[in-house]
Amino acid sequence: MQITRIIPQRGINDQGRGKKFALHQLISAATTEYVWLTDDDVIVPTMAPETDADLLILPLRMTGGDSLLERLQIAEYAAIQEVTMSTALRGKAVLCSGANMIVRRERWLESYQDLHPEIPSGDDMFLLESFRRRGLRIACKDAPAYTATVTALTDWRALLRQRMRWAGKAPHYRDPLIRQYGAIILAANMLQLLFLPIILIKFPIEYALIKKRDSSVSLWIALLLELIYPWYMLVCLIGGLFRHSW
Repeated sequence: MQITRIIPQRGINDQGRGKKFALHQLISAATTEYVWLTDDDVIVPTMAPETDADLLILPLRMTGGDSLLERLQIAEYAAIQEVTMSTALRGKAVLCSGANMIVRRERWLESYQDLHPEIPSGDDMFLLESFRRRGLRIACKDAPAYTATVTALTDWRALLRQRMRWAGKAPHYRDPLIRQYGAIILAANMLQLLFLPIILIKFPIEYALIKKRDSSVSLWIALLLELIYPWYMLVCLIGGLFRHSW
């Protein structure tokens, strides 16, 4: 399968107009039927899987050092990835990442206006929404051979800025299934703030998700993440809603 790898780079191919503009320029210039989207800070596999889907979601794995911040991120990312891949495998994808996905070029270009070019983040999730709304074929391949690697951030402020940027796009989601999953996660975490014993139900479920995706995550790191996550989510949501300049 002929494919073009697309790597948007700030200050190089975005002309100061953001990632979505860079993606549009690079994808428009491609001549292959499919494009493989990734980021410039991600280590991607050398082999692309065959597909006839319009969007192929591929797995990511986070690596890092031994600092507490990095280990917490690895645990969080493992849970996110397990939800990403498990829902996609069931034909009900609610998450995806532009750091590792393959897209039919013409379908991406047709969806460009659905990506909210005025919003700095969300090229991947808005694309998923657009494809779901249009009834296009979404698939995934969950295998080590197609897993890309992303490195954990080492600075709390950089992490919060990134997560606030992610959270800031949430009010613009319109897909019912994506909104339903988001509401359930938000409700469960806010309930934990009000009634801590709910953790006795939440933690076994979320720990199982983490361990299924990354067996290296320890029980104690997962438990610490569980305890702080509602506060962390609240900070990111409030920051994402009220911060407009990135």
